[in-house]
Amino acid sequence: MTTVPIPRTIGAKLRWAIHDGLTVARRDLTHWIRSAEEVLGGLLFPILSVVLFGYVFGSAMLVPGGGDYREFLLPGLFGMTMVFGLVITANAIAIDSARGVTDRFRSMPMASSAVVSGRSVADMVRATLDLAVLVLCGLLVGWRPHGGFAATMAAIGLLLLLRFALIWLGIYIGLLLRTPESTSALFLLVLPFAMIANTFVPPALMPSWLGHVAEWNPMSATVAATRELFGNPDVGGETWAAQHPLFMAIAWPVVLILVFFPLSVNRFQRMSR
Repeated sequence: MTTVPIPRTIGAKLRWAIHDGLTVARRDLTHWIRSAEEVLGGLLFPILSVVLFGYVFGSAMLVPGGGDYREFLLPGLFGMTMVFGLVITANAIAIDSARGVTDRFRSMPMASSAVVSGRSVADMVRATLDLAVLVLCGLLVGWRPHGGFAATMAAIGLLLLLRFALIWLGIYIGLLLRTPESTSALFLLVLPFAMIANTFVPPALMPSWLGHVAEWNPMSATVAATRELFGNPDVGGETWAAQHPLFMAIAWPVVLILVFFPLSVNRFQRMSR
């Protein structure tokens, strides 16, 4: 039997962790690409979202203060897609656990962080593709970014930052779930989080208490900040969070990462004992 040497120095351990993480990411992406129905479903969701909310509901919506509703809507759909990705992450982790894949990884001489870091890389690739499809759909229905190239890239970066933060929450929840079927209940919890926000309507049109909750929603911060950077219609708000969307769009994801990254790694390590 060949014994795999365990790295001793910090630099060697880091290289080992990166290599193993990328290997797991490649495995996750290969599995996803070979699941044609999963790829198709994931790409159809952004398209259907634009058509459903932009045309079916959009004809009845008005933006306070004026402006095109589709330009108000699209940043909200961008943010909502990033948030719903949390369910995809948790479901993938739960499926691997139920099928014994996680147990096999735990028995291998690999970096303990590789399973969670690899999943985060794979899901960021998927999120980038989903966002690209959604942006293309938005351009086809008349949405336009008006803030210039640098501002547009900054807005996309904020959206991906939110997705990256929620990946760690999804990984942690996925490691806690006992069966993949449990993620159906998770979707029911994520849906209100995505709806009680500035996704489809300004919080000012909600009851006062609910509007304040919506303005402090992490997704609302990202959506408001991207509307500002894209140069799309926005309506501001009364709370401190609504008046400082760029700061909150960075602060919320950073807090989520600082909390759930170590929790995810620790949970996986404790499972291996």
